[in-house]
Amino acid sequence: MPLPHQMRNMSLPVIGSPLFIVSNPDLVIAQCKAGVVGSFPALTARPAELLDQWLTRIDCELADYKAANPQAEVAPYAVNQIIHTSNDRLMHDMDVCAKHRVPVIITSLSAPTEITPRVHEWGGVVFHDVINIRHAKKAIEAGVDGLILVCAGAGGHAGTQSPFALVQEVRQFWDGPIALSGAIATGKAVLAARALGADFAYVGTRFIATQEANADQRYKEMIVDSSAEEIFYTPYFTGVHGNYLTKSIVGSGLDPHNLPARDKTSMSFGSGTIKAWRDVWGAGQGVGTIDDILPAGEAVARMPREYQEAKAPLCG
Repeated sequence: MPLPHQMRNMSLPVIGSPLFIVSNPDLVIAQCKAGVVGSFPALTARPAELLDQWLTRIDCELADYKAANPQAEVAPYAVNQIIHTSNDRLMHDMDVCAKHRVPVIITSLSAPTEITPRVHEWGGVVFHDVINIRHAKKAIEAGVDGLILVCAGAGGHAGTQSPFALVQEVRQFWDGPIALSGAIATGKAVLAARALGADFAYVGTRFIATQEANADQRYKEMIVDSSAEEIFYTPYFTGVHGNYLTKSIVGSGLDPHNLPARDKTSMSFGSGTIKAWRDVWGAGQGVGTIDDILPAGEAVARMPREYQEAKAPLCG
């Protein structure tokens, strides 16, 4: 199955994952100008009326940049929609996305059975987060255009399956676009994702440690100072399993090894006064390869060089 036409004019096959609170228009615009898909969760635009303003700004700035740089590879942007009963903004936010004809919608949690046809009406495409085969097949039944395999080591809400296993199993019944997530923070890792059979790498943590990211400076520095063994996997903070910086859990006064289990049906953005993403910070196991805080464009510019350097010995 060919790639969606919206996603062919890119400098590198990378989708910047939507980072709650962290992703904002500054980051998205910088990513798209650098030639990779920039994205943000609709719920980050608060109050809800702000979403229209954000999309207007992104549309206008990218259009102006394309006009001034006709040879540039400017990637499309994406908006993430959470399909869950706790998201009472979903219909409002989808109306705003329809108004702007958002090129890519990324859906999470429940299969986007009602979302996909609507996105197709305005010419957009839908990519859906999945962590296992069952979820992948449900998403395909819902008519999605692409799958995002959120594997072991990915930041935030993540699965437990190895990308080596999940990509190959999904490829047995799906020939459409796949984006792979899980400790991908360098051009070398992007090449590895492609070698496994993915069309895109799904990169999140690397973009938290950028100047444009709307993240606490301590958060950015903690990513630079952490290693893979300092990532802790727990459902405690939202009711869904996710990867978090151990130092941020300890810094919130909690013992990561003594957190009670929580039911997935009780999904929220925190427990008591401690909030996920605001107080306890998500990150993936790729933190060990991140050692600086850069402008997003520079972070992207490194990746093609690393990609080609890793590819050269294989081609020789």
